Amino acid sequence: MNNPMEEDKKSLNFIEQIIEEDIANGFPKDKLRFRFPPEPNGYLHVGHTKAICINFGLGEKYGAPVNLRFDDTNPEKEEQEFVDSIKADIDWLGFKYDQELYASDYFDQLYDWAVQMIKDGKAYIDEQPSEKITEQRKTPFEDGVESPFRNRPTDESLDLFEKMKNGEFEEGTMSLRAKIDMTSPNMNMRDPVMYRILKRPHHRTGDKWKIYPMYDWAHGESDYIEQISHSLCSLEFENHRPLYDWYLDQIYDKAKTRNKQREFARMNVSYMITSKRKLQRLVAENAVTGWDDPRMPTISGMRRLGFTPTSIKKFIDRVGVAKRENLIDIQLLEFFVREDLNKIATRVMAVVDPVKLVITNYPESEEEFLETENNPEQEDAGTRTVPFSRELYIEREDFKEEGNKKFFRLKLGGEVRLKSAYIIKAESVDKDENGEITTIYATYDEKSKSGSGTEESLRKVKGTLHWVSAKHAIPVDVRIYDRLFTTPQPDAEKETDFMQFINPESLKIVQGFAEKSLKDAEIGHPYQFQRIGYFTKDRDSSAEKLVFNRTVTLKDGYKPE
Repeated sequence: MNNPMEEDKKSLNFIEQIIEEDIANGFPKDKLRFRFPPEPNGYLHVGHTKAICINFGLGEKYGAPVNLRFDDTNPEKEEQEFVDSIKADIDWLGFKYDQELYASDYFDQLYDWAVQMIKDGKAYIDEQPSEKITEQRKTPFEDGVESPFRNRPTDESLDLFEKMKNGEFEEGTMSLRAKIDMTSPNMNMRDPVMYRILKRPHHRTGDKWKIYPMYDWAHGESDYIEQISHSLCSLEFENHRPLYDWYLDQIYDKAKTRNKQREFARMNVSYMITSKRKLQRLVAENAVTGWDDPRMPTISGMRRLGFTPTSIKKFIDRVGVAKRENLIDIQLLEFFVREDLNKIATRVMAVVDPVKLVITNYPESEEEFLETENNPEQEDAGTRTVPFSRELYIEREDFKEEGNKKFFRLKLGGEVRLKSAYIIKAESVDKDENGEITTIYATYDEKSKSGSGTEESLRKVKGTLHWVSAKHAIPVDVRIYDRLFTTPQPDAEKETDFMQFINPESLKIVQGFAEKSLKDAEIGHPYQFQRIGYFTKDRDSSAEKLVFNRTVTLKDGYKPE
């Protein structure tokens, strides 16, 4: 017989198992506290959604607070713009943080602890350039070389450190290093730099500081100050954990919670890159229009493209929390986007490659308003009226002068139903001097109106086409987005420039027509252009020009395992 306790344990991911074991071993549940600690040096991307969902998900599961802390220790790359965008992304995803905090809040405390470490013989001022320090560290397979300044007198290091703080030295002339072990096989333990001179203004502290703490020094101590119980980060920081713990050893007060670092696998998605440096290059070299370009894997880009918070959360939940990195198929993400949009998107009719259709036996002056559902997936979505008239637009690909037996759309002599309207029969066409069809002429069966209850309205034809009334249609710019790269792993090979894999067909802009209800469309609201795909209104829209972005195609053969 299965043990329910064992079954419950198996359903937990490995991080939840760690937390449950800590609680079972006496850790007070009310002391659980988590944090999401981005560096504000760029926009959040799809990889960050995993860390966000893990940390905030644990907060929800255990009723524990979750801090949003900005690890703002590098004024060269950090800006308020990135702080604002990160907060907007988290709000959009629907997560609420307990406190908004900054590593820069702790600069004074970090400095005081560093002074104490110098006094304790655990840190020293090194006057070597960074290139020399790197050279002396050697490789994991050979002992490093100690700095000639490693054993300098404590008072001398204290004096130099204060002068560094006061801005009396130039950048690159000296740094504060922790005195640990130059023979450690873990390169992070070979006397890491704790402070460097940077005479740059900080987006929050202004010109107060001339020295800034390194990430490894500030990060763990910030966790400690905030009394974070479990510091969760990606696998790239696994070999930083010994340093994380060593720094804690220098300041730890047994009366307080000692934070522990644990690592999970990063999330890599095919046809996307998640290196901020590379994303910055895409922006700088105008391969995209900005950080929130709908082709970018940033959260703001995905939001602008029309992805939903629900679809992203379900995607992260399906991917799960793992200890090994692997490549996730982008089709899985698109599957959850499509699944969610199918439930919530308003159905409308739009034509993105229009050709005019004239119903010759429909009265020229007549027009009528046909009732159609807003979303058949929602009982309370209601209906709307769509204008119908003698002249319409249909998709150019929906007509052929001659079509084989498998072509179930409109062809000369053939019949189709216009969605929510009438059955029509194509009779003839007009063409321009290049032989391109400019107008299709058809007749309609006036008794075949959908929903009228007549025998003719129940008559079956194999094809149904969407359309818009030419008289009432509004012009729209339709942006057809495709994947930004032509290969699943554009940055897999270090010696190959990922920029060469940019897809030249990643954006096509076409002019089409849409039903007039879209005149009042809201930015961010999802729409299904029937028979075409899912779209959302873009912020580039104006009163004179509406712009819609394609989120995903309507159907896809992909199904998750």
